[in-house]
Amino acid sequence: MEQELSLLWQRYQSVRSASMLLCEALEVDDLNLQAVPETSPLKWHLAHTTWFFETFLLKPFQRDYQPFHPQFEYLFNSYYNAVGRQFPRPQRHLLSRPTIDEVYAYRKAIDARMHALLSSAKEESKPLQQRLVLGLNHEQQHQELMLTDLKFNWSLNPLYPVYCEAPLPKSTPAPVLRFIAQTQGVVEIGHVAQDLSHPDTFAFDNEGPRHRVWLDDFAIANRLTTNGEYIEFIEDGGYETPQWWTSDGWATAQNEGWQAPLYWEKQNQKYWHYTLHGMQPVDPHAPVCHVSLYEALAFASWKGMRLCRESEWEVRASAQNIAGHFQDLQCLHPYSQASNNAAHKGSDLTQLFGDVWEWTQSAYSPYPGYQAAEGALGEYNGKFMMNQMVLRGGSVATPKDHIRPSYRNFFYPKDRWQFSGIRLAHDG
Repeated sequence: MEQELSLLWQRYQSVRSASMLLCEALEVDDLNLQAVPETSPLKWHLAHTTWFFETFLLKPFQRDYQPFHPQFEYLFNSYYNAVGRQFPRPQRHLLSRPTIDEVYAYRKAIDARMHALLSSAKEESKPLQQRLVLGLNHEQQHQELMLTDLKFNWSLNPLYPVYCEAPLPKSTPAPVLRFIAQTQGVVEIGHVAQDLSHPDTFAFDNEGPRHRVWLDDFAIANRLTTNGEYIEFIEDGGYETPQWWTSDGWATAQNEGWQAPLYWEKQNQKYWHYTLHGMQPVDPHAPVCHVSLYEALAFASWKGMRLCRESEWEVRASAQNIAGHFQDLQCLHPYSQASNNAAHKGSDLTQLFGDVWEWTQSAYSPYPGYQAAEGALGEYNGKFMMNQMVLRGGSVATPKDHIRPSYRNFFYPKDRWQFSGIRLAHDG
């Protein structure tokens, strides 16, 4: 195997092993939970990421390929209409068969076939390598979803199961809130097109093309909004005062009965919340998380501020090293940055990466000159560029080597089950 392909194979093994590690401490019963259509069973995630490699690498690049199972294309296709029909998403929890052992066997068999494919690849294998790197990044996205989906599914269990046995880091005060000014001017944002067959220079197609944007004067908060600051909003009647909310946001909050972020409850006049470390008291110094865009906008309005635009966020983030609190199976909850300041020594801005995905006020839409890829892979990002909003920066559930300043995550404004938080901004 050529050196470049050998390194990619090592990367493949590392990513695939990480998915299995996330399930190591779980029971079979945990792997088939699906509380709402927006989440998926962890067993399905393990199978779907395997289906991706089978469908988009083995079938097109291996001569006379025979599928592992004739029905798996239907069962584990997520939304690729060009590939074929999909098993209904809300019913994924009904798939008691294939069993988890059969899914593990599926993963093992596809891994062996992928190794054979890479071992026989020719020198001119850039299309194959690009697909492989895309598949690895796709699996890392699902590793994050595995954690967020498990958390939501377990949150409905009154036993409040514990995933991480390690205690949360000791709370320390968050830095004093300040705003860092940025002067107006023309800037460039978007991924710089490089070799998409290499993990270090990969980007999804929605991150480009790189293009110029005009920014007016603005100022961005030096840190994320804390739980303590959000409690002030709650106790000032934030969820009972429509003036702070958009029309859709107010209607959603009323219909859903929101009174606090997802997973919060009040016990004996104190706030507690469910975490992957079990039920914990709300740390006033830690970043608030599991808020919708509607809640983030309402909080910002209450403060007389706004959220960042994604171009503003990227300009500031591009000048900073990627450091922060990412996926760590010893700690899967945001904590105050003061306990992790070494990662940001000498920087005016903290927590731009990791801890929580930061809602922006930017709609998820194509950049100028964007063109979706041809074929089924063109459905990966482009088809979702409607009615969703951009988040930036990654979270405690994101693998560290999966994030970059140009990364564009996107969710619907009402979504709260991701580790989503708030960074304030204001006009200059």
